[in-house]
Amino acid sequence: MSIMPPKVTTRSHFTLALLAMVYIFSFIDRNVIAIVIEPIKQEFGASDTLMGLLTGLAFAVLYGILGIPLGRMVDMGADRRKMISICCGLWSIATMACGMANSFWQLLIARMTVAVGEAGGMAPSVSMVSDLYPKSRRSTAMSIFMLGPQMGLLIAMVLGGYIAQTYGWRTTFIFFGIPGVLLAATLWLFTRDPGRGVFDTEEERRQAREARNIKAGSQIKSIFQIRAFVFLCLGVSLTGVVGYGFGIWAPTFLLRTYEMPLAQAGFLFGIASGVFAILGTLCCGWVCDRLIKRDTRWQLALPILGILLSLPMGIAFLLWPQTSSFNLAGFDIPFAMLFCAGFAFFQSWWPTLTFAAASHLLTSSQRALGAAFINLFMTLIGAGLGPFVSGTLSDFYTQTMGPDGLRWSLVTVLCLLLASALFYGLAIGPYQRRLKQLDVSI
Repeated sequence: MSIMPPKVTTRSHFTLALLAMVYIFSFIDRNVIAIVIEPIKQEFGASDTLMGLLTGLAFAVLYGILGIPLGRMVDMGADRRKMISICCGLWSIATMACGMANSFWQLLIARMTVAVGEAGGMAPSVSMVSDLYPKSRRSTAMSIFMLGPQMGLLIAMVLGGYIAQTYGWRTTFIFFGIPGVLLAATLWLFTRDPGRGVFDTEEERRQAREARNIKAGSQIKSIFQIRAFVFLCLGVSLTGVVGYGFGIWAPTFLLRTYEMPLAQAGFLFGIASGVFAILGTLCCGWVCDRLIKRDTRWQLALPILGILLSLPMGIAFLLWPQTSSFNLAGFDIPFAMLFCAGFAFFQSWWPTLTFAAASHLLTSSQRALGAAFINLFMTLIGAGLGPFVSGTLSDFYTQTMGPDGLRWSLVTVLCLLLASALFYGLAIGPYQRRLKQLDVSI
């Protein structure tokens, strides 16, 4: 009997869409706190440093570390669909609990519980997406999945800002927690696992079978023996510091510098960052799938280009004169928001293309754990230190520079993008050699 070749079906598209929706709400639940920093700070009397702890380290430590054993479980055969469903339900309930906290420390515990749930969402999702489509379509598929951060940011800022200003910050958390429970049930009931490594080459499948029989320590060692993967982890750690630090504190920068109402700051930042990041995410995946057919180096060259173009955009947003504005539909909009949109467009390239590159570097029995390690570097260092360092620098600069402390704090953090681009550049050569080792043609 002949074995039917794997196919991309309507069920593949439905599963991808549902996984993307789950990822969108994971980012809403983790990032909506950015638009309510000021009211929470005022109610509980917290400093910028404490708010940086709440928004950064409190989430990132558990999220990053727990992702490793959960990723290992997925690679060893755990049901990816069930894991994502259970974890989605947990973080959604914990998000609602954030809105019921009566003290800063209760809110901190609820926030940490959100991290516990979300730790089991990313790695199995990346693993499933990698098995839904062949390599020639994987960057596009990954770009659709990676709409999560962009759509999540847009919804959290625009709708979250309106709800927080109209009904209070507590209602905001409760409102966004409810849909996640419904998504978890839908994923459990109406999808199935596509199978592991169905689009892999024979060499990849052989290495995957060998990897399933080795111990966790040996598997981790084998992943970090891939030099390109190591450089990618170093690169995402620094882009993560910039991305999370900027994303968490930029709405507060608008509140303090331009004295905007909460809803207006959330709307402007959400539209500028969310809409243009969505366009950037879709654009980079589509373009990359076409360019890598000519030269596989574009898989990492495009993230470098995006990182380097985003740096001047971010600095211009922070330093542009606040008196400069333009009129659109009767509203005065700071000219700096155009640079914010440009920053979001180019910054959206590196997450999508990095996870797609990792899926090419790793076999089907390594992908979930590999994605978990990328998440570990991105969150433990990026999400953990980004908001915390930005808040700490803000407190320091405010003592020496006055009201512009947050502005110069974010400018300082943005400069880390130069080092990140260097690490991506160092990964290009080892990346090509690894593809030849796996006998991968794209």
